Amino acid sequence: MRSVVVAIMLLAAMPAAAQSVTPTGAAACSGCHPRSAAAGAPITPLASRPAQEIVEAMQAFRIGARPATVMDRIAKGFTDEETRAIAAWVSQQR
Repeated sequence: MRSVVVAIMLLAAMPAAAQSVTPTGAAACSGCHPRSAAAGAPITPLASRPAQEIVEAMQAFRIGARPATVMDRIAKGFTDEETRAIAAWVSQQR
């Protein structure tokens, strides 16, 4: 019985552990997107933003529905799965 409880606890902890691992491509975001809003910074900070908001923005960049200088090309380099993983990770950053 004890092993079943331990297994359930490990399974419950897995999503949190998975979110702590930086997904491929996410590190590149910090090159342009600051951790916090600086006075007059033209690029929006992404940390703590809702994951769905980030996914929708990336999709809009990818199809050209949102104007961009670089993000349209960057967004095309990620699959939907990669975009969701990056958005989930970024939304957990503080």
